[in-house]
Amino acid sequence: MTRSVCRVLIAAIVFLLAVPGVTLSAGPPGKGVLVATIAAPIGPVTADYLSAVIGRAEEEDAALLVVELDTPGGLDSAMREMVQAILKSRVPVAVYVSPQGARSASAGVLITLAADVAAMAPGTNIGAAHPVNMGGGAMDNTMSRKVENDAAAYARSLAAGRGRNVDWAESAVRESASLSEKDALDKNVVDLVAASLPDLLARIDGREIRKGDGTVILRTKGAPITRVPMGLRHRVLSALANPNIAYILMMIGVYGIYFELASPGAVFPGIVGGISLLLGFYALQTLSANYAGFLLILLSLLLFFLELKVQSHGALAIGGIVAMALGSLMLFRDTADPYLRVSWTVLGTMVALSAAFFAAVISLAVRSQLRKPSTGSEGMIGEIGEAVTDIDRKGKVHVHGELWDARSDRPVRKGEPVIVKGLDGMMLVVEQREGPAESPQEGGAVR
Repeated sequence: MTRSVCRVLIAAIVFLLAVPGVTLSAGPPGKGVLVATIAAPIGPVTADYLSAVIGRAEEEDAALLVVELDTPGGLDSAMREMVQAILKSRVPVAVYVSPQGARSASAGVLITLAADVAAMAPGTNIGAAHPVNMGGGAMDNTMSRKVENDAAAYARSLAAGRGRNVDWAESAVRESASLSEKDALDKNVVDLVAASLPDLLARIDGREIRKGDGTVILRTKGAPITRVPMGLRHRVLSALANPNIAYILMMIGVYGIYFELASPGAVFPGIVGGISLLLGFYALQTLSANYAGFLLILLSLLLFFLELKVQSHGALAIGGIVAMALGSLMLFRDTADPYLRVSWTVLGTMVALSAAFFAAVISLAVRSQLRKPSTGSEGMIGEIGEAVTDIDRKGKVHVHGELWDARSDRPVRKGEPVIVKGLDGMMLVVEQREGPAESPQEGGAVR
């Protein structure tokens, strides 16, 4: 059974990695417009997805690639990979911040500045590109200045290359400046505000843009539109970047490792826990995760495990619950962006369930340790039996359905109830017990 489940898990992972990242069905005849939608944090998945869509647009010689963008930001390395793909693309690329209520924040700002055409929908905003430490915690002053200066220079370079507002681009990095779509248009941060995708294509028709060493005149009005959604692999990996899913995966990983340590050789909990932890680590690279919080969660796992091995009367268990609660609070809370944090509902539910579960497990373990032994020599002490013969120093008794040799310091008559006080080798030490005797079981064995 365990081997079959393991094979299924391995096959699922191989299948996931082998599935194409984007749908590769043929587009309509003639020069059309491809549309890619990125509504997620910027990370390796979005970078790979954009590169794949650009490759398809070049193969089909598309008139334009439109990237509908709605992002809170993400990894600097992934953002630079996406910017380079846009700059190198032989097909013109338009970044359209949409739908209404969307934003192009942090890394999204530089992606928008790099586009051949930058547009925004009504009710959207752009800005707040100040770099932060994605590993949680603050950078020292020297490193912070280096990172800030590098990002500011990069933003100015991209804005200057597209003829956009270089001063605002720098202020978005240094001062976390943000603009609404109207202000962005007035300050020459974007090229236009379009109410919809057809409106965007109609308004940029005939626009001349520079591409490489030459210029391209856009012919987009009425052009056939083909949307290129993320494939299964990209959708699954993108979902892992959700902090709520990442947190749940990490907790599953903690449970799996705990069960494997508590019952070595079970295999299945260890495999599930290991895979969940690895997927959780993958998600951490796209989120502003505080690794001190993750270490506290691992500490709680260690304390729960030690509670089963050490008589601490619940002290280790309480410490484990506190460490898990603090670690969960710290894990994704080192950011002002609620999109990159675990919801209070998920966090509270998981901590409460974990505390209740481990409290129940530890309670059962303590009760089993305090329970009177039921086997061996210790398990015989306190048992009730009946004298089968008169016991004048020595005799025989019936205990637990078995016939035992017994001795007593005081005489006991046949048929009287006795209680076991100890063992002397294979002989029971008994004494007379007040009250009726328990009925002995038939078919006893002679000891």
